Amino acid sequence: MIGTIEEVCMSRILIIGGHGKVARLLTPLLVARGDEVTAVIRNPDHQADVERDGASAAVADVASLDRDRLAALFAGHDAVVWSAGAGGGDAARTYAIDRDAAVRSIDAAADAGVARYVMVSYFGAGPDHGVPADNDFYAYAEAKAAADEHLRASDLDWTILGPSGLTLDPPTGLIEVAPDESRTVPRADVAGVIAAVLADASTVGRTIEFNTGGTKIAEAVHA
Repeated sequence: MIGTIEEVCMSRILIIGGHGKVARLLTPLLVARGDEVTAVIRNPDHQADVERDGASAAVADVASLDRDRLAALFAGHDAVVWSAGAGGGDAARTYAIDRDAAVRSIDAAADAGVARYVMVSYFGAGPDHGVPADNDFYAYAEAKAAADEHLRASDLDWTILGPSGLTLDPPTGLIEVAPDESRTVPRADVAGVIAAVLADASTVGRTIEFNTGGTKIAEAVHA
């Protein structure tokens, strides 16, 4: 793997999809513990929002940036968090963002020397996702399977997170890792999991599926 990390908080973290619901819950957690956050946003109208969250805004459309320009965007950071998504609907856009842009971002992180990469995926993602080709979710399932596998094959210090169904409920601070079935988890707890794995070297090289449970997040993700 490219470099190593210690069990301490990162200092400069870049979030792709910085105006998303999970990202906006994550940023204050990172800032509160002393991290510097760059929120990558496509819409310049969202700049004030992410700055209120405590992040520095970087206006960029990752779907249109090539590998070199992504590497330039990532340079100087300690970690990249992928929390972006096309949001369903058009299959071509889903592949362009959730697969192609994600894959380029993984390669660009390596080019920029950013060792740590956290991918927000979903519960049950993978080549054997089982989603029928005529299902509206199929393009997303295929795209995430490809991006996740590309990350696993990289030399980065990666962690892939697979939360179950997302809710807008208040955070519980409690999860269950590797559950037998998918249920739900608040987006606020997904943000807590991202923050926890960034600070825990035992999560490198692991795919962590989770939902709401009874174990404190930091304890649950620690191997």
